[in-house]
Amino acid sequence: MPSACDSLIEDIEDMVSSSDPTPHERQSARKSIIPRSRKKKELNHEELHADSLIPGTQKIWMKTWGCSHNNSDGEYMAGQLAASGYKMTDDPTEADLWLLNSCTVKNPAEDHFRNSIKKAQDQQKKVVVAGCVPQAQPRMDYLKGLSIIGVQQIDRVVEVVDEAVKGHSVRLLGQKKDGGRRLGGARLDLPKIRKNPLIEIISINTGCLNACTYCKTKHARGDLASYPIEELAERARQSFQEGVCEIWLTSEDTGAYGRDIGTDLPTLLWRLVEEIPEGAMLRLGMTNPPYILEHLEEMAKILNHPRVYAFLHVPVQSASDSVLMDMKREYCIDDFRRVVDFLKEKVPGVTIATDIICGFPGETEEDFQETVDLVKLYRFPSLFINQFYPRPGTPAAKMQQVPAHVKKQRTKELSQLFHSYNPYDHKVGERQHVLVTEESFDAQYYVAHNKFYEQVLVPKRAEFKGKMIEVDIYEAGKHFLKGRPVEDSKPFTPSLAAPLQKGEVSGLMQVNAYTYTTHCGLKFIRFNLIQLEINNSLHITFLHERNIVNIVYILCFKKEIYILI
Repeated sequence: MPSACDSLIEDIEDMVSSSDPTPHERQSARKSIIPRSRKKKELNHEELHADSLIPGTQKIWMKTWGCSHNNSDGEYMAGQLAASGYKMTDDPTEADLWLLNSCTVKNPAEDHFRNSIKKAQDQQKKVVVAGCVPQAQPRMDYLKGLSIIGVQQIDRVVEVVDEAVKGHSVRLLGQKKDGGRRLGGARLDLPKIRKNPLIEIISINTGCLNACTYCKTKHARGDLASYPIEELAERARQSFQEGVCEIWLTSEDTGAYGRDIGTDLPTLLWRLVEEIPEGAMLRLGMTNPPYILEHLEEMAKILNHPRVYAFLHVPVQSASDSVLMDMKREYCIDDFRRVVDFLKEKVPGVTIATDIICGFPGETEEDFQETVDLVKLYRFPSLFINQFYPRPGTPAAKMQQVPAHVKKQRTKELSQLFHSYNPYDHKVGERQHVLVTEESFDAQYYVAHNKFYEQVLVPKRAEFKGKMIEVDIYEAGKHFLKGRPVEDSKPFTPSLAAPLQKGEVSGLMQVNAYTYTTHCGLKFIRFNLIQLEINNSLHITFLHERNIVNIVYILCFKKEIYILI
């Protein structure tokens, strides 16, 4: 028999058991009860201070898998938790709770997610799961008893974690709607902790218009829902005010943006360009061929703008029209070629990145060779090669599968072709302007990107971070260039505020109040101290759930304030 936590609910308040007495039954029962006198419980301050009793005092470790959209969701969840008092830690062993933000694109990503759940449980850690796996498959056996945050409910992560800390299981999987219309998701002005304080990831829409037969993400993110242009412009403006120098626009398909709200991607991009200060850059995320075709002229103009990277990620998946039809990709290979050829002509030096799936059901050797020929023709500098994995519940999982050894061989062959050429050799000797945003994995260099979003490694000098610098390219590798700073030039400082410190929360002015009850029946509302104005008499008035409430007792604890109501 399934437990109560297995049923899908849209709100914590909806958790009413079918076996609970009705209001009429409760009223009838009260008539036969003789109340006994109760001794007033004294407030035990030591008990109240105990971390185990007060949600918001625990340490949380969060792990995110998958795309930049998922990473943005993770940043928002971390920001809200930190703003409400929880301590985010990079050490999973010292954490009281693990927040696991999953990806459902491929089997290996889900395997890592499932293994992390087991590891947390083995270590007696509390677990909350989020992301596309539990949203798409909430009834999986290994998710039983776990609290779930749906992909459109990330603004309520504090509620879910508060309940999980107290040992309760809560599942929020509903959609955000306004007047019956599905919204893009949680508000864009929520607090967040950027993984890189110099880079802001903005989701411009969620979901898509397609129904690709191999895609499990569609089951989680659903149909297209776009954010209004002015909300996105305001988010970009706030980010630049917080010292961000690079913005990534992301979604399941940026090219489809606006079709549900009567606008389009070029209109959004021209509006955002108005907000980009000199010395900062914008990068556009993945777009499928069908929706970019009708905007090619405008897209070429935008990619030529000095504050927009001349970079576009356009997944082809296969060069065989037969395979594309089985995938339900809604374009033919000539459409893809038209996009690439036009942009290469109108945007000199443009970087086109693409994805390819090897071994899709029904793919013949002839189909695969068409894909090989496409890679030989364009010599893509950035190519994501994926062996096909049948995802449960997708139409492709029911199709006749290509043998595993054939899939592996084709993946290997295409990978060898990709590594047989160096796309950057001709760049050696060039002088370029690059924007420095992060540190290399080996911590030996700073990582910068030129106008074409090609990775350029530069010396680690503190004065370069977040700056546009001029370099001479002296070496080219498969995935990077190396640049030597030009001696006469000085780093250009964008007209931006100083960036936030790593781990610092953005947008604190929008933090909400969080209500919970201790085991002894004391009801509290938790605020971060920065959100309150306290007068001389310690009598606080604040807005909670649209009602003005007067508070007569407060308790300060660490950097938060706990208000007895």
